Amino acid sequence: MVKKLVVFIYVIGMCIGSLSAQSAKSCFTQMPDSLSPLLTAVNRADFIDFLESNMKAEVTNRFGGKSEMTELTPDYIRVQVTPQSTWQMKLLPVNDSIRLICTISTVCAPVCDSHIKFYTHDWKELPSVPYLSTLPGMDDFIAPATDTVNVYRYRDARLQADMLLMQADLSGKDDTLTFTFTTPGYMSKEAAEKLKPFLRRPVSYIWKEGKFILSE
Repeated sequence: MVKKLVVFIYVIGMCIGSLSAQSAKSCFTQMPDSLSPLLTAVNRADFIDFLESNMKAEVTNRFGGKSEMTELTPDYIRVQVTPQSTWQMKLLPVNDSIRLICTISTVCAPVCDSHIKFYTHDWKELPSVPYLSTLPGMDDFIAPATDTVNVYRYRDARLQADMLLMQADLSGKDDTLTFTFTTPGYMSKEAAEKLKPFLRRPVSYIWKEGKFILSE
């Protein structure tokens, strides 16, 4: 009976340890250096310490520049890595005891464009398709002309939007993922103005049943 009780307590302890390890700050500090080329392990730990002490979480990165953690919640982190780049991390539930990691790296040079990756809680990379099967396309951001007067204007503006660029953002408050169309930023001012009347709202996804689905 005593032996069974000891085993039971050990198993419960392991489960609690596994769950507690799946917090944003623990995953962030345990991230392999190969996935964090600009931020050292000390940088990452300092971010947490500074924010938890209500201090500005700014550190000197590997290249001598300044990086700042601007947001930290139990399941979300945002870092301004350089003046032109940001990094976000979100823990997303797969079931009652396991979460996976979603990261977004965004570079603005000068137009912002993002790349999304998924990992296990111990930073083994996962294929994106099961979790985000379809990314937004150009037509998700540009609505066609609804009258003959604007048809030619639409066609001209649409032809000049020849490269799909978009910025992705995870939410620190809920499990949403939002894509903002940034292609107009690289177009000429005149072309961007022509395209403006046809632009749709940002595209949002919600994490549900272990994957991102298009929000209605």
